Amino acid sequence: MATPSNLFRLLSEFIVLLLGALLILLAATGRIGLPARPGGVVALGAIFIFWGVRAATRPEAKAARLETMIRAGSLALVGIFILAVPFVPARHASQLFVLAGGVLVLRGVLAAAISVARR
Repeated sequence: MATPSNLFRLLSEFIVLLLGALLILLAATGRIGLPARPGGVVALGAIFIFWGVRAATRPEAKAARLETMIRAGSLALVGIFILAVPFVPARHASQLFVLAGGVLVLRGVLAAAISVARR
């Protein structure tokens, strides 16, 4: 039987999947571009990397370690992609957002599958 914490985890991974799909959609339609002042993007990338490292170093049960590493790795990878946006030519910025969205979609699918299989 599904526990409330397992259902909440599944819902949160579905939201991450939708966020990644939205990021891909925005980048594919050309609605995302380079900001005039890249300080906010650099800060956002640094926050994602910090969040990923913090999630990886948090002590948890051995059974949930694979899920934790998937979450932490995806956050750090998305942070690296977002952090790189101000430093690449403008024509490649949308490709970085597509990659970041793809990582989030893959994370949502993998973590949801692990969560359902563990049930």
